[in-house]
Amino acid sequence: MDSLLTQHAATASPSKRRLRGAGDAAPGRVEFGRARRSGSARDVLSVAGLGRFLGQAAGAVDHGGSKNSRGVEDVGTVRLFVGLPINSVTDGAAVNSARGIEAGIRAVKLLGADGVELQVFWSVVQPESPDRFSWAGYRAVADMARAEGLSLRVSLRIHGSPGGNVPKLPAWVGSAAATDRDILFTDRNGDRHEDCLSFAVDELPVLGGLSPLQRYEAFFRSFANAFEDLFESTITDVTVGLGPNGELRYPSYPPGSDATKFIGVGEFQCYDKYMLAQLRQHAEAFGQPLWGLSGPHDTPRYHESPDSCDFFRDQGGSWQSPYGDFFLSWYAGKLLSHGDRVLGMASRVFGNKPVELSAKVPFMHWFHGAKSRPAEAVAGFYKSNKKNGYSPVAKVFASHGCTMVVPGMDVCMNKQHRSTGSSPDQLLVQIKNACRRHGARIAGENASLVMTHTSSFSRIRSNILTTERMRPSHFTYQRMGAQFFSPEHWPQFTEFVRSVVCGEWDEDDEERQMAAAVSGSAKAWEAQAV
Repeated sequence: MDSLLTQHAATASPSKRRLRGAGDAAPGRVEFGRARRSGSARDVLSVAGLGRFLGQAAGAVDHGGSKNSRGVEDVGTVRLFVGLPINSVTDGAAVNSARGIEAGIRAVKLLGADGVELQVFWSVVQPESPDRFSWAGYRAVADMARAEGLSLRVSLRIHGSPGGNVPKLPAWVGSAAATDRDILFTDRNGDRHEDCLSFAVDELPVLGGLSPLQRYEAFFRSFANAFEDLFESTITDVTVGLGPNGELRYPSYPPGSDATKFIGVGEFQCYDKYMLAQLRQHAEAFGQPLWGLSGPHDTPRYHESPDSCDFFRDQGGSWQSPYGDFFLSWYAGKLLSHGDRVLGMASRVFGNKPVELSAKVPFMHWFHGAKSRPAEAVAGFYKSNKKNGYSPVAKVFASHGCTMVVPGMDVCMNKQHRSTGSSPDQLLVQIKNACRRHGARIAGENASLVMTHTSSFSRIRSNILTTERMRPSHFTYQRMGAQFFSPEHWPQFTEFVRSVVCGEWDEDDEERQMAAAVSGSAKAWEAQAV
């Protein structure tokens, strides 16, 4: 294993190879910024072909938004992050595979990454009591990034995540949910989502006399205090979780399933007693009390096609009726209100910190070709008159100076996507248009973990590095681990990064250091798996 990794790391880029400098960038291209070589400030390189509008959009956010918006001078450089394992810390006090993570951070730094992303879970930091936080494990990982002079993007996750053996919610929150099951999202069969609190209880005192929003704020403020000394030197980005898998969406996938692998239409999640009470109140105020008795009765099941029932049919579907517009507008409005509340609170917590505030939206590209865009609508993205469902979301993000993270920059068309009416290209254009219209910045991630297809890497370059009206402020590649450093993946990732990075590489010495770091990281994860 070690010899193979060393060979691949060394042959991925021949000795004495010089990559083009900033002045040699191809016309109309924007490049990844060269990473810092020490703990000093990042060297932002000039870029040719900067789109005129992107500067205007960033300026609009910077001058009209919160203090944590980045300035116009940064818009030309796409910063590259690599995601650390989801289970880097699972008990709050210790780092899992610390040697592997440390060696991995060293390897991606030598490759040219600008930083790493660390997912910080509420369930790990505050597992047993609402009165005690445990930051030691996450702090140890942050110190590893600081020691290498890398930037750190921290993703604060308030809901569970598939994989990684990370608890879905703090145990004391689970105890509250056991007492009152309606604080969890519920589908029409009465099945509950154990990893996500209903948006309807955001401001209700259902967690030990305080509301979820107050508990989220305590989590954010505790983090800000515990890592205060790293905001000037290491922590450059804070991503706020807004829902399942960290995204602003309803958990429209089947309870207990992996949200990242579900490509069905999904089902509405409005059947907990708190959501139903708000629906009834809204219907009565609208003058149609009967519309508030339940969600739509003629919608497909999770895995059924949009035309299996009447609601989402392209021709004559109920979604086009006055009732359909009433319900979908209310449902999307509850999602927007939740996002607005959490982002507003996050802006107050981090508004005086020198960080870029961001949050993630889902990349619901399947069934995008249908007029009703059912997968998006069930997840909460809808706008009347068949307009851009991401537009109201982009407006909320822009109002808080928040960057929109799009986790689908690698998605390519394939046979499976064609069978579900997928249209990832059109969806990305739709999202960019919404952000451009409202002055919100975007950032990107890959949806498929540890890619091995060159077409996926090409898609990332096409989506975020070539000349377009909207370019991301940063891109995060997901994610580090044993597969990431395997001979099947690492050389391809190396070539991907070196095909877009600016600057010159230190020659043989750096190649040897990177090969050693890759080998050490792979050995550590291999040992952990045994």
